Amino acid sequence: MDPYNINREIPMRTIITLNMNPAIDKSTATEHVIAERKLYCGPASYEPGGGGVNVSRAIKKLGGESLLIYPAGGMSGKMLNELLEHEGVNQLSLPIKGITRENLIVLEEATGRQFRFGIPGPKLEREEWEQCLQELSTASPAPDYLVASGSLPLGVPSDFYARVARIGKEMGAKVIIDASGNALAHALQEGVYLIKPNIREFRDLAGNDIKEESQISDAAQRMIRAGQCKVMVISLGAAGALLVCEDSVEHIVPPTVPIISKVGAGDSMVAGIVLSLSKGKKLREAVLYGIAAGSAAVMTPGTELCRKEDTERLYAKMI
Repeated sequence: MDPYNINREIPMRTIITLNMNPAIDKSTATEHVIAERKLYCGPASYEPGGGGVNVSRAIKKLGGESLLIYPAGGMSGKMLNELLEHEGVNQLSLPIKGITRENLIVLEEATGRQFRFGIPGPKLEREEWEQCLQELSTASPAPDYLVASGSLPLGVPSDFYARVARIGKEMGAKVIIDASGNALAHALQEGVYLIKPNIREFRDLAGNDIKEESQISDAAQRMIRAGQCKVMVISLGAAGALLVCEDSVEHIVPPTVPIISKVGAGDSMVAGIVLSLSKGKKLREAVLYGIAAGSAAVMTPGTELCRKEDTERLYAKMI
Protein backbone atom coordinates (compact mmCIF):
# COMPACT_ATOMS: atom_id res chain seq x y z
CA MET A 1 0.00 0.00 0.00
CA ASP A 2 1.23 3.50 -0.80
CA PRO A 3 2.09 5.05 2.60
CA TYR A 4 1.27 8.53 1.33
CA ASN A 5 -2.02 7.44 -0.28
CA ILE A 6 -0.97 8.97 -3.61
CA ASN A 7 -0.47 7.57 -7.07
CA ARG A 8 2.74 5.56 -7.32
CA GLU A 9 3.38 7.09 -10.75
CA ILE A 10 4.10 10.43 -9.04
CA PRO A 11 7.71 10.38 -7.78
CA MET A 12 8.02 10.36 -4.01
CA ARG A 13 9.05 13.75 -2.73
CA THR A 14 11.10 14.48 0.35
CA ILE A 15 9.23 17.44 1.84
CA ILE A 16 6.72 16.92 4.64
CA THR A 17 4.70 19.79 6.06
CA LEU A 18 2.84 19.68 9.36
CA ASN A 19 -0.08 21.94 10.34
CA MET A 20 -1.71 21.32 13.71
CA ASN A 21 -4.32 24.07 13.48
CA PRO A 22 -5.58 24.18 9.87
CA ALA A 23 -8.55 26.26 8.81
CA ILE A 24 -11.04 27.08 6.12
CA ASP A 25 -10.47 30.67 5.00
CA LYS A 26 -13.80 32.23 4.03
CA SER A 27 -13.42 35.47 2.04
CA THR A 28 -16.04 38.02 1.06
CA ALA A 29 -16.45 41.75 0.42
CA THR A 30 -18.81 44.56 1.41
CA GLU A 31 -18.99 48.25 0.51
CA HIS A 32 -18.46 49.55 4.06
CA VAL A 33 -17.74 47.90 7.41
CA ILE A 34 -20.00 49.70 9.88
CA ALA A 35 -20.63 48.72 13.49
CA GLU A 36 -24.13 47.71 14.61
CA ARG A 37 -25.51 47.54 11.09
CA LYS A 38 -26.41 44.51 9.01
CA LEU A 39 -23.79 44.29 6.29
CA TYR A 40 -24.62 42.73 2.94
CA CYS A 41 -21.64 40.89 1.51
CA GLY A 42 -20.75 39.48 -1.86
CA PRO A 43 -20.43 35.76 -2.63
CA ALA A 44 -18.01 33.95 -0.35
CA SER A 45 -15.00 31.98 -1.53
CA TYR A 46 -13.50 29.12 0.47
CA GLU A 47 -9.85 28.11 0.54
CA PRO A 48 -7.69 25.86 2.72
CA GLY A 49 -5.76 27.86 5.32
CA GLY A 50 -3.14 27.57 8.04
CA GLY A 51 0.65 27.74 7.94
CA GLY A 52 1.66 24.25 6.85
CA VAL A 53 -1.42 23.94 4.64
CA ASN A 54 -0.43 27.07 2.75
CA VAL A 55 3.20 25.98 2.49
CA SER A 56 2.14 22.75 0.78
CA ARG A 57 -0.34 24.60 -1.44
CA ALA A 58 2.34 27.09 -2.48
CA ILE A 59 4.84 24.30 -3.16
CA LYS A 60 2.23 22.78 -5.48
CA LYS A 61 1.64 26.12 -7.22
CA LEU A 62 5.39 26.46 -7.74
CA GLY A 63 5.56 23.06 -9.44
CA GLY A 64 6.70 20.92 -6.53
CA GLU A 65 5.28 18.17 -4.35
CA SER A 66 5.04 17.62 -0.61
CA LEU A 67 3.10 15.58 1.88
CA LEU A 68 0.85 17.57 4.21
CA ILE A 69 -0.03 16.04 7.61
CA TYR A 70 -2.82 17.67 9.60
CA PRO A 71 -5.74 16.91 11.95
CA ALA A 72 -9.27 17.57 10.69
CA GLY A 73 -12.78 17.14 12.08
CA GLY A 74 -16.42 17.99 11.47
CA MET A 75 -18.00 19.28 8.27
CA SER A 76 -15.35 21.99 7.88
CA GLY A 77 -12.68 19.31 8.22
CA LYS A 78 -14.33 17.34 5.43
CA MET A 79 -14.45 20.49 3.30
CA LEU A 80 -10.75 21.09 3.98
CA ASN A 81 -9.90 17.58 2.78
CA GLU A 82 -11.93 18.07 -0.38
CA LEU A 83 -10.46 21.49 -1.15
CA LEU A 84 -6.91 20.18 -0.78
CA GLU A 85 -7.72 17.16 -2.93
CA HIS A 86 -9.12 19.50 -5.59
CA GLU A 87 -5.81 21.41 -5.61
CA GLY A 88 -3.85 18.18 -5.93
CA VAL A 89 -2.06 18.51 -2.59
CA ASN A 90 -0.80 15.16 -1.25
CA GLN A 91 -2.35 14.86 2.19
CA LEU A 92 -2.58 12.70 5.27
CA SER A 93 -5.65 13.87 7.19
CA LEU A 94 -5.93 12.55 10.77
CA PRO A 95 -9.49 12.52 12.17
CA ILE A 96 -10.24 14.37 15.43
CA LYS A 97 -13.36 14.80 17.55
CA GLY A 98 -13.32 18.61 17.33
CA ILE A 99 -14.38 20.78 14.40
CA THR A 100 -11.80 22.35 12.11
CA ARG A 101 -11.88 26.12 12.50
CA GLU A 102 -12.98 28.72 9.98
CA ASN A 103 -11.46 32.18 9.48
CA LEU A 104 -13.25 35.16 7.96
CA ILE A 105 -11.59 37.73 5.68
CA VAL A 106 -13.69 40.74 4.68
CA LEU A 107 -12.63 43.31 2.08
CA GLU A 108 -14.07 46.81 2.54
CA GLU A 109 -14.50 47.84 -1.07
CA ALA A 110 -14.76 51.58 -0.43
CA THR A 111 -11.33 51.79 1.19
CA GLY A 112 -9.54 48.65 0.07
CA ARG A 113 -8.95 47.73 3.72
CA GLN A 114 -8.95 44.06 4.68
CA PHE A 115 -10.43 42.81 7.95
CA ARG A 116 -9.18 39.41 9.13
CA PHE A 117 -11.00 37.48 11.84
CA GLY A 118 -9.15 34.43 13.19
CA ILE A 119 -11.18 31.81 15.07
CA PRO A 120 -9.55 29.55 17.68
CA GLY A 121 -9.07 25.95 16.67
CA PRO A 122 -10.57 22.89 18.37
CA LYS A 123 -9.06 21.40 21.50
CA LEU A 124 -7.08 18.29 20.63
CA GLU A 125 -7.08 15.27 22.92
CA ARG A 126 -3.72 13.85 23.95
CA GLU A 127 -4.14 10.78 21.77
CA GLU A 128 -4.94 13.00 18.78
CA TRP A 129 -1.78 15.11 18.86
CA GLU A 130 0.30 12.07 19.77
CA GLN A 131 -1.08 10.36 16.67
CA CYS A 132 0.29 13.23 14.57
CA LEU A 133 3.76 12.65 16.03
CA GLN A 134 3.44 8.92 15.47
CA GLU A 135 2.47 9.33 11.82
CA LEU A 136 5.34 11.73 11.33
CA SER A 137 7.91 9.43 12.92
CA THR A 138 6.86 6.47 10.76
CA ALA A 139 6.59 8.34 7.44
CA SER A 140 8.19 6.38 4.61
CA PRO A 141 10.25 7.51 2.86
CA ALA A 142 11.69 9.74 5.57
CA PRO A 143 11.68 13.41 4.53
CA ASP A 144 14.77 15.40 3.63
CA TYR A 145 12.94 18.55 4.77
CA LEU A 146 10.31 18.83 7.46
CA VAL A 147 8.32 22.07 7.76
CA ALA A 148 6.21 22.67 10.87
CA SER A 149 4.22 25.85 10.53
CA GLY A 150 1.33 27.62 12.22
CA SER A 151 -0.22 28.08 15.63
CA LEU A 152 -0.86 25.25 18.07
CA PRO A 153 -4.48 24.53 19.04
CA LEU A 154 -5.75 24.07 22.57
CA GLY A 155 -4.64 20.83 24.20
CA VAL A 156 -1.33 20.67 22.33
CA PRO A 157 1.70 21.27 24.62
CA SER A 158 3.88 24.31 23.96
CA ASP A 159 6.91 22.05 23.42
CA PHE A 160 5.18 20.23 20.55
CA TYR A 161 7.42 21.70 17.86
CA ALA A 162 10.46 20.75 19.94
CA ARG A 163 9.19 17.16 19.82
CA VAL A 164 8.68 17.52 16.07
CA ALA A 165 12.23 18.83 15.69
CA ARG A 166 13.61 15.90 17.69
CA ILE A 167 11.75 13.41 15.50
CA GLY A 168 12.84 15.19 12.34
CA LYS A 169 16.50 15.17 13.30
CA GLU A 170 16.32 11.49 14.23
CA MET A 171 14.95 10.84 10.72
CA GLY A 172 17.81 12.82 9.17
CA ALA A 173 15.59 15.70 8.04
CA LYS A 174 16.41 19.40 8.01
CA VAL A 175 13.71 20.92 10.20
CA ILE A 176 12.16 24.29 9.37
CA ILE A 177 9.91 25.94 11.96
CA ASP A 178 7.62 28.88 11.19
CA ALA A 179 5.87 29.68 14.46
CA SER A 180 5.96 32.24 17.25
CA GLY A 181 5.97 32.61 21.02
CA ASN A 182 6.64 29.70 23.34
CA ALA A 183 6.18 27.13 20.58
CA LEU A 184 9.10 28.63 18.65
CA ALA A 185 11.21 29.20 21.77
CA HIS A 186 10.90 25.53 22.78
CA ALA A 187 11.83 24.39 19.26
CA LEU A 188 14.96 26.55 19.34
CA GLN A 189 16.01 24.93 22.60
CA GLU A 190 15.89 21.59 20.79
CA GLY A 191 17.73 23.04 17.78
CA VAL A 192 16.48 23.26 14.19
CA TYR A 193 17.83 23.98 10.73
CA LEU A 194 15.95 27.16 9.78
CA ILE A 195 13.40 29.56 11.21
CA LYS A 196 11.57 32.43 9.50
CA PRO A 197 10.32 34.91 12.09
CA ASN A 198 9.02 38.33 11.17
CA ILE A 199 10.57 41.27 12.97
CA ARG A 200 7.92 41.31 15.71
CA GLU A 201 8.33 37.59 16.37
CA PHE A 202 12.11 37.97 16.45
CA ARG A 203 11.92 40.77 19.00
CA ASP A 204 9.71 38.58 21.16
CA LEU A 205 12.53 36.01 21.12
CA ALA A 206 15.53 38.29 21.46
CA GLY A 207 14.16 41.28 23.38
CA ASN A 208 11.90 44.17 22.44
CA ASP A 209 14.75 46.67 22.93
CA ILE A 210 16.36 45.43 19.71
CA LYS A 211 15.58 47.94 16.97
CA GLU A 212 18.54 48.63 14.66
CA GLU A 213 19.53 46.20 11.92
CA SER A 214 22.98 45.68 13.45
CA GLN A 215 21.37 44.74 16.77
CA ILE A 216 19.05 42.29 15.02
CA SER A 217 21.98 40.71 13.16
CA ASP A 218 24.12 40.40 16.30
CA ALA A 219 21.29 38.84 18.32
CA ALA A 220 20.45 36.40 15.53
CA GLN A 221 24.06 35.27 15.18
CA ARG A 222 24.32 34.75 18.93
CA MET A 223 21.33 32.42 18.75
CA ILE A 224 22.86 30.55 15.81
CA ARG A 225 26.21 30.17 17.58
CA ALA A 226 24.35 28.83 20.61
CA GLY A 227 23.09 25.98 18.42
CA GLN A 228 19.45 27.05 18.32
CA CYS A 229 19.33 27.02 14.51
CA LYS A 230 21.66 27.01 11.52
CA VAL A 231 19.92 29.66 9.44
CA MET A 232 17.57 32.52 10.21
CA VAL A 233 15.51 34.37 7.61
CA ILE A 234 14.00 37.40 9.31
CA SER A 235 11.12 38.86 7.33
CA LEU A 236 11.11 42.67 7.17
CA GLY A 237 7.89 43.04 5.19
CA ALA A 238 8.22 45.35 2.20
CA ALA A 239 11.88 45.93 3.14
CA GLY A 240 12.72 42.31 2.29
CA ALA A 241 14.50 39.97 4.66
CA LEU A 242 17.72 39.38 6.56
CA LEU A 243 19.52 36.14 5.74
CA VAL A 244 21.59 35.33 8.82
CA CYS A 245 24.12 32.51 9.15
CA GLU A 246 26.87 31.98 11.70
CA ASP A 247 29.47 33.93 9.73
CA SER A 248 27.40 36.13 7.39
CA VAL A 249 24.45 38.52 7.26
CA GLU A 250 22.79 39.80 4.10
CA HIS A 251 19.89 42.21 3.73
CA ILE A 252 17.97 41.14 0.63
CA VAL A 253 15.62 43.72 -0.87
CA PRO A 254 12.90 42.42 -3.22
CA PRO A 255 11.62 44.21 -6.34
CA THR A 256 8.83 46.71 -5.68
CA VAL A 257 5.42 45.19 -6.37
CA PRO A 258 1.82 46.38 -5.98
CA ILE A 259 0.43 45.22 -2.63
CA ILE A 260 -3.08 43.77 -2.94
CA SER A 261 -3.16 41.35 0.01
CA LYS A 262 -0.49 40.25 2.47
CA VAL A 263 -2.26 37.00 3.36
CA GLY A 264 -0.04 34.00 2.69
CA ALA A 265 3.13 35.94 1.89
CA GLY A 266 5.15 34.35 4.69
CA ASP A 267 3.93 30.85 3.85
CA SER A 268 4.78 31.40 0.19
CA MET A 269 8.27 32.51 1.22
CA VAL A 270 8.81 29.33 3.23
CA ALA A 271 7.49 27.25 0.32
CA GLY A 272 9.90 28.89 -2.12
CA ILE A 273 12.86 28.36 0.20
CA VAL A 274 12.21 24.70 1.00
CA LEU A 275 11.29 23.77 -2.58
CA SER A 276 14.49 25.33 -3.89
CA LEU A 277 16.57 23.61 -1.22
CA SER A 278 14.95 20.28 -2.11
CA LYS A 279 16.09 20.84 -5.70
CA GLY A 280 19.69 21.24 -4.57
CA LYS A 281 19.87 25.02 -4.82
CA LYS A 282 22.37 26.84 -2.64
CA LEU A 283 21.01 28.58 0.44
CA ARG A 284 21.22 32.14 -0.90
CA GLU A 285 19.51 31.14 -4.17
CA ALA A 286 16.79 29.38 -2.21
CA VAL A 287 16.17 32.41 -0.01
CA LEU A 288 16.06 34.70 -3.05
CA TYR A 289 13.45 32.42 -4.61
CA GLY A 290 11.52 32.37 -1.34
CA ILE A 291 11.48 36.16 -1.13
CA ALA A 292 10.33 36.28 -4.75
CA ALA A 293 7.48 33.89 -3.89
CA GLY A 294 6.51 36.00 -0.87
CA SER A 295 6.51 39.13 -3.02
CA ALA A 296 4.42 37.36 -5.65
CA ALA A 297 1.87 36.45 -2.99
CA VAL A 298 1.15 40.07 -2.03
CA MET A 299 0.24 40.74 -5.66
CA THR A 300 -2.73 38.36 -5.49
CA PRO A 301 -6.17 39.13 -4.02
CA GLY A 302 -7.73 37.73 -0.87
CA THR A 303 -6.12 34.56 0.44
CA GLU A 304 -4.62 33.52 -2.91
CA LEU A 305 -0.98 32.47 -2.67
CA CYS A 306 1.96 33.07 -4.99
CA ARG A 307 1.70 32.40 -8.70
CA LYS A 308 4.59 30.57 -10.35
CA GLU A 309 4.88 32.97 -13.28
CA ASP A 310 5.09 36.00 -10.98
CA THR A 311 7.60 34.25 -8.74
CA GLU A 312 9.86 33.29 -11.64
CA ARG A 313 9.74 36.81 -13.08
CA LEU A 314 10.61 38.46 -9.76
CA TYR A 315 13.33 35.92 -9.05
CA ALA A 316 14.94 36.67 -12.43
CA LYS A 317 15.22 40.31 -11.40
CA MET A 318 16.97 39.41 -8.14
CA ILE A 319 19.71 37.04 -9.32
